[in-house]
Amino acid sequence: MIMKLIETHAHLYSEQFKPDQAEALHRAVAAGVGTILMPNVDHSTIDAMLELEAAAPETCQAMMGLHPCSVGPGFEKELQLVEGWLAQRPFVAVGECGIDLYWDKTYLPQQQEALRVQLALAKQYDLPIVLHTRSAFEEAFELVAEAQDGTLRGVFHCFSDGLAEAERIIALGGFKLGIGGVATFKNGGLDKVLPHLDVAHLVLETDCPYLAPVPYRGKRNEPAYLPLVLHRVASLLGQSPEAVAEATTRNAQALFGLPS
Repeated sequence: MIMKLIETHAHLYSEQFKPDQAEALHRAVAAGVGTILMPNVDHSTIDAMLELEAAAPETCQAMMGLHPCSVGPGFEKELQLVEGWLAQRPFVAVGECGIDLYWDKTYLPQQQEALRVQLALAKQYDLPIVLHTRSAFEEAFELVAEAQDGTLRGVFHCFSDGLAEAERIIALGGFKLGIGGVATFKNGGLDKVLPHLDVAHLVLETDCPYLAPVPYRGKRNEPAYLPLVLHRVASLLGQSPEAVAEATTRNAQALFGLPS
């Protein structure tokens, strides 16, 4: 039986899929991925993302946001564009946004400001927010906790921190952990975390074209690999893949307001 999965984070519109985007989409659907949620990066990705959504509206749904790695001088213009799009038409979430201190800490104040603005937009439009927190869990969490008034909800995408961080996210209320290929990595660390968590707090993602799961690690990732993540998560939780597929699909439907 093919299980119906929701891919909650895929850059399927990226340049890396130019040669075979339609085939990658077909492979995903054949693998049981019924819905693909696409986070925006910045002004340069909007057209490609919306074109893919228009070409495959039954499968692909777009978010709108500004990625922290695209925050630099003149980031206010990028945010104005995000605000303009959110006012213009429906999106499934605000994202991908957050803080990234992995490569560069130069623009931390600007990243903090951009995140504050997008948290406010998520509340204004009553949308979930999709958070990127690479090497910046504390910095991002602090702002999310500050903004949490009981209405804020979303995903800490590409979760790869420890059990203490997972428990803090869960205690915040309204947020899920986005689990992807890192769960399959030998030293990814999630084998120490996931066995202690309830599946009610999880959604599945690939973050393609990045972070391909084992045995494709180091190659281009794609939504068709989501079942590999599912099977690893099920194994760590000590549950059947069917039960985890059903629960994570339900979690994503409820969080993103998708039809069941």
